[in-house]
Order: sequence, then structure tokens, then C-alpha cells
Amino acid sequence: MHWYEDDGLWVGFADVMFPARRVAEAARLVAESPLLRTDPGARVLDLACGPGFHVVPLARAGADVTGVDLSTAMLDRAAKACAEAGVTARLVRADMLHHVEPDTYDLVVNMYTSFGYFTDPGDNLAVLRNAHDSLVPGGKLVLDMMGKEIFAGWVGRPQAVDVEGGTAFLRDTVLDDWTRVRTDWTLVRGDEVRRASIVSALYSAAELRALFETAGFGEVEVYGDFDLSPYDNHARRLIVRGTRVG
Repeated sequence: MHWYEDDGLWVGFADVMFPARRVAEAARLVAESPLLRTDPGARVLDLACGPGFHVVPLARAGADVTGVDLSTAMLDRAAKACAEAGVTARLVRADMLHHVEPDTYDLVVNMYTSFGYFTDPGDNLAVLRNAHDSLVPGGKLVLDMMGKEIFAGWVGRPQAVDVEGGTAFLRDTVLDDWTRVRTDWTLVRGDEVRRASIVSALYSAAELRALFETAGFGEVEVYGDFDLSPYDNHARRLIVRGTRVG
């Protein structure tokens, strides 16, 4: 079993991966960012949607939203979030390595470094190709992740994150000539100790731009945040947007 196929990980570390503050952050980004702006009725795919933090505000804004995730537990949380918010979304359990709906969406989003899960670089490219083919001509993919350049500024320093009832400790180890990173997690709640390791790909802005272009995207743009600020030494995130041009 690959780490991302383990529902126990997503449930056990949900407070670390999906802190409550991200609900308000997602709503703000959907309301304010030009990258996430949609017309009423626009068809939007949230690829690796997790607990639906972006599904809900996108649907509330009038988009026709589909959320895709491999985790049944996360889709259950997304369904509950939609019900509580009084919005409707289509939620699909599928592996992003294989999920493709040709010529269907106006916008595909992939948020919170939910890309680069696969050991084989060709598989990560396949995810981008699936997203490209799922877009209508003129449709856009917005991918948000921690860029290699930003990550290099703080990697190696252990982190402690307070969660409800305990503390999570995170340590990153760079692997394979800066192409991958392993994050080791230890969650301590009273007498309970839970451990997990996550391995994912690292991409610089230039590498991710090239991957988008190889996948068939045109008009590839790179930003350092959702306000369209440049990807420079002040960047907070690596955000790449590509357009299906044909």
C-alpha cells in the first residue's frame, strides 16, 4: 500500500493536514483570488479535494463543482461540509493517476501540495495530462504547492504543531538529489503516539513549468501567491496556471 492509499493516515493526521483555519482561508481565496474566480455555472474540478475546503466556497459562488479524492474518509467529510453549508457538489472516489473526464471542465484546481505523490515522474506527468484532457479548450488548471525554492529556505528544521489535545512533530528529509522529500510525522496525544511518513516530489518553478508544457498546456503562468504576486524571494507558494489551448 502506498502512503496516500492509507485512510488511517488521512483520518489520524487530519488535524495536522487540514487545520480549521483553512476553512476560512479557502473561502477568502475563492472570494478574492483572480485565479479561482469563476462564472456562475462554470464546471470546476477540485482534484484531490480532501475534506472539501474549496469545494464548498466554489459551489457557494455558483460553480458546478466536482470533488475527486481517493480517500473515502475525506469524501465523507466533504459531503458533510457540503450538507452543513447547504450546497451541492458531485463527489467521486477516484485515483488522480487515472481519473479523466474528457472535455468537461472550465477550471481544474489542485490545492495544498496535493501533487507529486508518485515515485515515477511519469505518473506525475500523467496526472497533469489527465487534468489537461479533462478541460474544455480555453479551460485552466491551477496547481498550488510548496516550491523547491521556498522549501529550501527552511527544510531541516523540525516543526512542532499544536493540534486539539496534543502536538504533532514534523521532520523533513531531502531525497534523491533534491527531487523528493520525506516528511516524518509524530502525533502525540496524551499516552497515544501515532507515526507516519509521506514521500512526495519536489519541483522548482522552472521544472513545474516545463512539466505543464510537456503535458500540453499553453500560456503557462507562475505566481508566488494567489494575489498574482511574482514567484521571487518573497513568494509564499508556487502556483502554476496553464491553459488548454486546443
